[in-house]
Amino acid sequence: VEKVWKKSEKLGMEDFTVIIHGKHQHEETRATFSHSDKNAPSLVIKDISDARLLGEIILGTKPLSDFEVYFSGRYSNTFDVNKHLNRIGVVNQTTMLASETQEISEYLKQIMVQKYGEENLKDHFADTRDTLCYATNDNQEATYGLLKEKADFAIVVGGYNSSNTSHIAELCEKELPTYFISSAEEVVSSSLIKHFNYEEKTFVATTNYLPKKEVVKIILTSGASCPDTQLDEVLDKLLSFFENTKSKEQVLKSLEG
Repeated sequence: VEKVWKKSEKLGMEDFTVIIHGKHQHEETRATFSHSDKNAPSLVIKDISDARLLGEIILGTKPLSDFEVYFSGRYSNTFDVNKHLNRIGVVNQTTMLASETQEISEYLKQIMVQKYGEENLKDHFADTRDTLCYATNDNQEATYGLLKEKADFAIVVGGYNSSNTSHIAELCEKELPTYFISSAEEVVSSSLIKHFNYEEKTFVATTNYLPKKEVVKIILTSGASCPDTQLDEVLDKLLSFFENTKSKEQVLKSLEG
């Protein structure tokens, strides 16, 4: 977060408006906005749809008056839509999906190219790639790698109020059945798992989640703040449902060899 704050401060010193990719009610986004607002005109956008609306306003295909309607409550009190969209830079709430931030940044970059020309881009769009890469946490990257493998289902372990963990669950759900749990206790048995539906904020009990076959392939991942011991407990619980399994120590030793 500190790196994002320093980048937004630098953008303000260079007369850029700070576009923050985040959920405007989220504690971290509010803190980033508050910090950024001291140094630069600032605006919070939540997704690529918001970015496209902003792009249309920048290009003049939507009237400037639409800005106040679409982004009410999400921009600086001193924001002047007539001049503060001429020079922009993108930073983000670090729990947002980095791939989404990069998509937003690239889209707004092309909008500025379209309006001002490639040769003038540096005068109108700040390069913030070093800050955006900071948001690409190891867990998200590891999950992308795991999803390249064919699996029967995924289990995501972490806090239910964690945006980071919810995003990882969202990534997995796009590809295969996914169970978002907070601890091994929710893996009740080989035939029952209790898990959290983060979109509806409800708990669900699913039966017969383990396929009836000799080899079951499971993706097991977690949020960034989930302790390794918590993940190990889930793994041990799952292993207990199968016969003739190798211990974690055996597997690690074979990899070392």
